[in-house]
Amino acid sequence: MVEALKHTIGRLAALTLVGVSLFSHIAFADVKEVRFSSTDARDRIVFDLDKSDAYQAELAKDDTTLLLTLPKAKKGFRRLPIKGARISSATYQVKKDKLLVSLTLRPGMVYEAHTLENPARIFVDVRDRSEEKKKQKTIAKQPAPSAAQEVLPAGHAGTEDGAYIETPAAGLTKTSLAYWDDRGQISAWILRADKSKYRLELALAKGVVPGVEPVSKTAARTGATAAINASYFAGNGDLIGTTRIGGKTAGTTYFTRSAMGIMPDGSTVFGPISYDGKVTMNGVTLGVSAVDAERGENGVVLYNSNYGKLTRTNEYGMEYTVQGGHVTHIQAGNSRIPEDGVVVSVHGTAMDAYAGADVRVGDPVDIREDLGAAWEKVPTVIGVGPRLVENGRVHVTASEEQFPSDIRVGRAPRSAVGVTKDGDYIIAVVDGRQSHSVGLTLTAWAELLLKYGAYNAINLDGGGSSELVINGEVQNSPSDGHERSVGASVVLLRR
Repeated sequence: MVEALKHTIGRLAALTLVGVSLFSHIAFADVKEVRFSSTDARDRIVFDLDKSDAYQAELAKDDTTLLLTLPKAKKGFRRLPIKGARISSATYQVKKDKLLVSLTLRPGMVYEAHTLENPARIFVDVRDRSEEKKKQKTIAKQPAPSAAQEVLPAGHAGTEDGAYIETPAAGLTKTSLAYWDDRGQISAWILRADKSKYRLELALAKGVVPGVEPVSKTAARTGATAAINASYFAGNGDLIGTTRIGGKTAGTTYFTRSAMGIMPDGSTVFGPISYDGKVTMNGVTLGVSAVDAERGENGVVLYNSNYGKLTRTNEYGMEYTVQGGHVTHIQAGNSRIPEDGVVVSVHGTAMDAYAGADVRVGDPVDIREDLGAAWEKVPTVIGVGPRLVENGRVHVTASEEQFPSDIRVGRAPRSAVGVTKDGDYIIAVVDGRQSHSVGLTLTAWAELLLKYGAYNAINLDGGGSSELVINGEVQNSPSDGHERSVGASVVLLRR
């Protein structure tokens, strides 16, 4: 009987709950940790177990209190405060042989409970009832698939222990990993996308620099099937790294770092990159300090349409609007940025130099931006690093690229983007700094990506920024305990 139930439940069991759901008892287990995330689609609570076990979920008569009876809590279990768009609070009662959790749902909510055997988890999704009804009506109106249409296969175990493989959409393969090394458990997610069905793009948070927003919001705004955090960024949202979007620079750095470029046909370029910019007006040539970033002392900063409508600078400098290779406007600060031009913003000694050259409206301007010959015709550049995999071998370049120790040394949550030898795309995250995943070193991260098909790959921003979203749902558990707002995301879009 138990074997029959286990066969019915399968590796991933999902059931919409109206009253009580009780899965067959498999083995005694402890709840190790509780995690919570909230997206536009749903609130999710995940209970990590050391083994699969039974649970009970029951909705009280008031329709707003969800009672969960779970296996006993492991020693040191932390009662995570929970508050989201659909769950207003959670209370915990730890007993000798059970953990009782009471969730207060906001009015009009429905829920589903799921189990996963490897890794062992119980998780609850809470959604708005009206949205669920809309979704069901939409599904009901859709015609039945024809024989020619592709039917997605169910998930299945991978060849490695702790690997579970799913197809979230046609052309996508997601591998969820849970395994142990000498330091503890590792949880990682690797998504592979067919290049003939998808394309990669770099998307700025809120569409401009500076801007910050969670990866899930960027994915929803751009209509992406999947998305992952991308660039390093400053607290105000300025991108740190040589970045280009739509053929226009969107960020720079003082260091030579690894980058990935995306060509119009979807092919990719990998290699080191550095930025060198110069502006010449009336015989005076000055180096560019930064692009689309806050103007500093004595600096020359270029602002283009990636920065939005205005430079948002103060009145203590001077700005030259340039269109068609000539100065079209001059003012002290907060200039309007033309779609077909740039604003050269100067301060201090740089301002004095151009003032001495008596630059006026109508004067010619020569702006040179050099990223290196290999990058000259690449419209999208994601400058991050270090390099992880180069032409099918592990090649970590953290030391030569002068990364600080918080990135270069030790285990951490990490994100990466890469391609297979055939050119299919790979985006991946590994959790860290949590009991369910201790994170990976850069070398171990590179080895894992190589094992799962990466032929070339670079590291993305990590730590609390590391997040993978597929079909609107956050796959991993960001180490901040919630989604962090980031400056840019790599998005996967259907062709």
